[in-house]
Amino acid sequence: MNGTPTSTIFLVLRRLRTPLIVLIVIFSVSVLGLTLMPGPPDPNGGSMPRLSFFHATYFISYTATTIGFGEIPYAFSEQQRLWVTFCIYLSVIGWAYTLGTVFAMLQDKNFLNAVAAQRFARQVRHLREPFYLICGYGEAGHLICQALDELGYRAVVIEKDEAKVGDLELQSYSADMPALCADAGQPDTLILAGLTSRYCRGVIALTNDDSTNLAVAIAARLLAPSLHALCRAEHAETAANMASFGTRHIINPFEKFGEYMALALHSPAAYNLLLWLTGLPGTTVTRHREPPEGKWVLCGYGTFGRVMTEALENAGLPVTIIDRAAPLAAAHSWIKGDGTGGEALRAAGIADAVGIVAATASDVNNLSTVVTARELNPKLFTVLRQNHVANRALFDAFESDFAMVPAEIVAHECLAILTTPLLAPFLAFVRQADDAWAETLLNDLTGRFGWDVPTVWSVSLNISQAPSVYRLLMRNAAELKLGELLRTPVTDRPPLACVPLLLLREGDPPRLLPGLEEPIRLGDQLLLVGSETARKDLGLTLFNSHTLKFVLTGQDFPSGLVWEWLAARRQVRDA
Repeated sequence: MNGTPTSTIFLVLRRLRTPLIVLIVIFSVSVLGLTLMPGPPDPNGGSMPRLSFFHATYFISYTATTIGFGEIPYAFSEQQRLWVTFCIYLSVIGWAYTLGTVFAMLQDKNFLNAVAAQRFARQVRHLREPFYLICGYGEAGHLICQALDELGYRAVVIEKDEAKVGDLELQSYSADMPALCADAGQPDTLILAGLTSRYCRGVIALTNDDSTNLAVAIAARLLAPSLHALCRAEHAETAANMASFGTRHIINPFEKFGEYMALALHSPAAYNLLLWLTGLPGTTVTRHREPPEGKWVLCGYGTFGRVMTEALENAGLPVTIIDRAAPLAAAHSWIKGDGTGGEALRAAGIADAVGIVAATASDVNNLSTVVTARELNPKLFTVLRQNHVANRALFDAFESDFAMVPAEIVAHECLAILTTPLLAPFLAFVRQADDAWAETLLNDLTGRFGWDVPTVWSVSLNISQAPSVYRLLMRNAAELKLGELLRTPVTDRPPLACVPLLLLREGDPPRLLPGLEEPIRLGDQLLLVGSETARKDLGLTLFNSHTLKFVLTGQDFPSGLVWEWLAARRQVRDA
């Protein structure tokens, strides 16, 4: 792949080798024959000299290319005209053969792929801003590209399915996203896509093939060890293999949803808070009904079914499994059959159950199962696996209590890790906190910002992310409090529409929900949640010294060297 431009040239020359040789031979024979043909007789007696190679080459050049016809430097003899007639038809045959070969080459898939790879490599080389490398433009990749585009990040995409690459090109992203139809598991392809570029900020492996995701994880670990690598893995063996190569972020959507389900059973408020903080930008989160305690029925004992069975049994809830396969574990209560029919559901005791999990790999079967189960028991709590985002309209029409969408779970986790790295330690505490604390925090935050997914961002008080604060604290030993910084740069300086969730300071334990009186120091890291306007206003304060002075004092000091000099002279004169 590194030699793609050169390979394209050699491919063209290889395909056109025979036509070019034919044209050269036709041209050479035509010129040579024209020089050998005798010229017309001289009116004064004798004969005119034959054409020189220069005149013959000039004549054949514009005649063989069908530009025109003219007998120079004198009118031709009969023999010369006969030879030129032969040359004309011969050149037409040669050019027809050559053009046919060119048109065939332009339709050749290998040639088109080589040209596309060359154009893709040129686009990646010309990127001069940070970007993320996304391997796999499936449903999860599509959601992540949309979210990254809304957040102002660039992306480079590798996708094996040509139809999906075409779909990406039809999307109305604010910035171009270079895409290549190729196998992301090949190291050369990853290098061509900018894996080793200094502008690459991370690689995200989202293909449906665990072996390809593993290959991407290994390549990222060996070729770009400093990059964030986020890899999807649906099997425990693949996840263990990735972990052995040092992959820091391995996302299994089934296990992740199992954790969500366990959290919803243990602390419903914490689960709703987690959904609200990690949702996709521009969406609205609906508060879920709490999962009830009692008997559950699970249909489909695949990978996801095993994870859900473990989560329910760990919560002390009995589970009856319906599956077409023979019983695999005597510890569970099994019904052999199909959950889409009422007979198997009745045999599993659906009338006495409090909840049902439709966990098969078929969206149609899952919908059929829960619809039939609701007819037999209208009060059932339903957990519905949605395998394809394209079927959202059907699942929304049913209005299940929990919908497990692997693509959305992967997208949520990837965005949380990439855009707000401080969110992970905060959510880890939320998972361990008691439900009353999570309920209070959830009600407070949603009361202020509503149930639309908020803006969650992190800030490091250093020279790169907060230069104005850095210079102020370096010059002035006075204490700067968090509440003084979180103000809107307008006349009345009201508090910003945001809440600090976490403060990390080197050498100190994490401070959850730090108060506004908390003093801040250089190197502090803050996790905040609020509106997009608050994020922009805080960014202006952190980068602009003039804005910071106004936020701290309420006085609009002059800015610029000339105005600052005049203000200083006025203060001296007034003193």
